[in-house]
Amino acid sequence: MRRLRVATVVTRMSGGAGGVALRGALALDPARYQTTIISGGAGLDGRPPGGGCPPVLTGLDAIANAPAGDLLGEAYASGLTVVRLPDLVPRIDPRRDLAALQVLTRLFLDGGYDVVHTHTAKAGALGRIAARRAERSRRAEQARCAGQDDAIRVVHTFHGFPFHDFQPLWRRSFYVGVERWLGRRTDAFLAVGSAVAAEAVRRGLASPDRIRVVPPAIATGRHSADQLARVRARHRMGLPSGVPLVGVVGRVDYQKAPEQWVDAIAAAGDDVWAVWVGDGPLWPRLISRAHRRGLNERFRWLGYRSDVPDLLPGFDVFALASRYEGLPCVLVEAMRAGVPVAATAVNAVPELVVPGETGMLTPPGQPRLLGRAVRYLLDHPEAARRMADAAAARLGDRFTPQALGVVLDQTYRAAVPDRIARSA
Repeated sequence: MRRLRVATVVTRMSGGAGGVALRGALALDPARYQTTIISGGAGLDGRPPGGGCPPVLTGLDAIANAPAGDLLGEAYASGLTVVRLPDLVPRIDPRRDLAALQVLTRLFLDGGYDVVHTHTAKAGALGRIAARRAERSRRAEQARCAGQDDAIRVVHTFHGFPFHDFQPLWRRSFYVGVERWLGRRTDAFLAVGSAVAAEAVRRGLASPDRIRVVPPAIATGRHSADQLARVRARHRMGLPSGVPLVGVVGRVDYQKAPEQWVDAIAAAGDDVWAVWVGDGPLWPRLISRAHRRGLNERFRWLGYRSDVPDLLPGFDVFALASRYEGLPCVLVEAMRAGVPVAATAVNAVPELVVPGETGMLTPPGQPRLLGRAVRYLLDHPEAARRMADAAAARLGDRFTPQALGVVLDQTYRAAVPDRIARSA
């Protein structure tokens, strides 16, 4: 059996999507797969198109000067082929998007890929269009070179959606229309969580027979939650060991509702300390909000940290205030570390956080209720421990890189029962 050539395309090689993309690529058998990671221009959003950089960066050039949290360097160190496209950026930029589309099309043609697997909205759009353009060019070439395989299997993972209920109706409708159009050019879909898969089917983005839930894999093993691990974690964070500490790990952006998270901490009580681990554009507002709510010395913003598994045992409660989510990897990590969870009931989160069994759920947009849930877990340590133990047991072996690798192998090599109409 020959090795399949796979191009994994992601807008940012960071956060949950970047982590899942990397762990999935590493979980594949190198005797059966040759994988290239193609990532966007990490931190180059503000530059003009081209930004003075070559349109394609490879190898050491691709990982040079990468921002904190970027995982492309880890992919390179693990032996994967890595490519950086400076013009592939998260925000909509017509000139830059067109440039990235042209480069992706050429990469797919020259690379001879059998599978193109896209992650996140922007990479999902440009990557899928480029794959079909490359496939059409191959078929034109096949007319001259009999026996050449022109087909590219296009796979897309929904980590969440570019649309949500907090957008104006016109914008949400536009994004849904774009995703439906792209769906007709996709062979197979993966979804991080059953609720995400169900929403994709309900919205007409994917048909039921072409979508499958994929586990958001994290590193295996449960980190110690004993007193020594707690003390060490508090020392790493520069926090007292005896105070009640509520924490979260995530990007400081609109999706994570940082202002509501601060309000929830304030509602939980005057003795509660709080820590946010993660970088993002709204960190000045996060700090300002914490000061306005009187947290002052009881709040720490740590920015990006590479030692998150060592910090989690220091949390008494993991609190997630997100407006919308897929199924965040860090939620799985917190449960694996034995930390009690209070979270908003959005998208696929209730698949793991079962109220009163594996954690506590509250509606999004109601920080006082989230604060009450946090307070309950702090005041009732036996119930909190019972929920944390049940959560760790519920995870089982579903969220390992090995489980992810099995799903990817089956998806990449599956026959397509009825090919997408190439003339669409």
